[in-house]
Amino acid sequence: MKTAKDYMEAANASVPKLSAEDAIARHASGQGTFIDVRDSSDLKQSGTIKGAHHIPRGMIEFRADPAVEALYDPIFQKDAEIYLICGAGGQAALAGKTLQDMGFTNVTNIGGFPAWKEAGGPTEA
Repeated sequence: MKTAKDYMEAANASVPKLSAEDAIARHASGQGTFIDVRDSSDLKQSGTIKGAHHIPRGMIEFRADPAVEALYDPIFQKDAEIYLICGAGGQAALAGKTLQDMGFTNVTNIGGFPAWKEAGGPTEA
């Protein structure tokens, strides 16, 4: 039987991680799609990355699968550069592993929103 630790270790071993500073540089250059996977209540309290899409962790599979026509979001293309952020990096890693398992080839965990904010990354309410 797998534990939460097992899932986290597998996700962290598989999904590349990028520092907040490097992620901010990519964001500034217009590279990739940034997705905040936190719950709405977290975003209301702290804000998010400027221009980021908000797709809660529990909806990733549905929004990324074109077979789920009612929920699919076309930002999800199998070879698109996708940068995931959450509160501390754990949910972003798990979401990234899920996307990899679904065939996405360019998924990166950029960690937690507090690090983004502390590094001076652009934010919005």
